[in-house]
Amino acid sequence: MAENKRDYYEVLGVDKSASADDIKKAYRKKAMQFHPDRNPGDKEAEEKFKEVGEAYEVLSDDDKRARYDQFGFQGVDPNFGGGSGFGGGFGGFGDFGDLGDIFGEFFGGSSRRASAATNAPRRGENVGVRLDLTFEEAAFGCEKEVSAQRIENCSSCGGSGSADGAIESCSHCHGTGQVRTVQNFMGMQMQSTSVCPMCNGRGKMVKNPCTTCKGKGKVRRTQKIKVKIPAGVDEGQSVRVRGEGCVGANGGPNGDLLAEVYIRRHPIFTRQNMDVLCEVPITFSQAALGAEIEVPTLDGRIKYEIPEGTQTGKMFVMSGRGIPSVSNPKRRGNHLFTVVVETPTKLTKEQRELLRQLDATMDNSGTPKRKKFFDTLKDFFD
Repeated sequence: MAENKRDYYEVLGVDKSASADDIKKAYRKKAMQFHPDRNPGDKEAEEKFKEVGEAYEVLSDDDKRARYDQFGFQGVDPNFGGGSGFGGGFGGFGDFGDLGDIFGEFFGGSSRRASAATNAPRRGENVGVRLDLTFEEAAFGCEKEVSAQRIENCSSCGGSGSADGAIESCSHCHGTGQVRTVQNFMGMQMQSTSVCPMCNGRGKMVKNPCTTCKGKGKVRRTQKIKVKIPAGVDEGQSVRVRGEGCVGANGGPNGDLLAEVYIRRHPIFTRQNMDVLCEVPITFSQAALGAEIEVPTLDGRIKYEIPEGTQTGKMFVMSGRGIPSVSNPKRRGNHLFTVVVETPTKLTKEQRELLRQLDATMDNSGTPKRKKFFDTLKDFFD
C-alpha cells in the first residue's frame, strides 16, 4: 500500500519543520486547486484532491504526525501496531460503524468530527497571564488589574466579517461547511466527510470582506481586566475569571482568563503551606536570662516572652498568625519563628573583662551539651 504513496510533506509542498498554520494554508491552497467542482471529469485532479486530504488528515493531527515522522506510512496505517487488525476478521473493530470511523480517519477525517467542527457553537479559548503579587497580597487577598490579549468579535462588522453585511452560502459545500469524498479501499467504497477548505467550515462566504478584520470577523485586542485574588492563594496556583477569555464561535460561550500567581520574595518571611516562618536574632544575654522580644508577623510586631536558657535554633509557635485558608479565610495557619543567638563581633575592653569574669565562674553544670561533649571526648581518648 505504501509503495505507491508520495511523502505527505511533498504532497502538500511543505517542509518537515512546517508549522500547523503552514500546513493548513498549504492544504487549503491544494484543495482549492484540485477540487472536483473546479475540475469536472478530471480523474487525475480527483486523485490528487484525495491525496491532499489524506496528507492533511495525518499532518494536522499532532499524534499522527509524530507517528508518521517516526515510522512512515506504517505508523498511521490502522492495521499496523494497533493490536487488533484484520487477523480475526472485522470483529476487532466492533461493528461496521466503528470500522467506518477508522477508515474515515485514515482517508480524510471522521464524519462525526467534521460535523462537530463546522457550525456548532464552540467555546472560546482560555487566556493565560502572569500575576505578580507581594507576600502580603497573596496572604490576605487583593484586587489587581492585568493586561490580557484575547480574540474578540470585530466591532466594525459585528463579527460577521462582511463590510456591507452581504454574506452568501458557500457554493462548494452548499452551506453545510462539509465536503464529502469517496475512497476505494480493499474493494470497498468508503465515504468520508471533512471541513470545507473554501469556507473553513463556516458554510458561508463573504463577498466584501471587512477591512478591519480582513473578513475573519475576529480581532486580537489587549484589554485591562480586574482579577479578585482570594486570601491564601499560593505560588503556581491560577485564579480564574470566567468569561474574560476569547470570544466563542457560532454563539458559543467565551473562554476564561487564567491568572497564574507568582509571589515576590519577602525580606523576612517564607511560607510553608499555610504557615509563615522567620528568624529572629537575639543577644546572648536575652537567651541566657530570658526576655520579652518583638516578633514580626503578618499582623505586625507582637511581643513574645522567651524563657531563660533559650538555645539558638529554638523554634516557637504563635497559633493562628499564619496564612488564611483559601476555602475558609477565618482559619489560618501558624507563625513559626526561630531564634538565633548572635555572638557579638565587636566588644569594648570593659565588656571583654566582664565576659572573662563570667566565664571564670561558669562550670559544666550550666551547659549540659558542653559537659556531655567533653565527657564523651574523655571516654573516647582514655
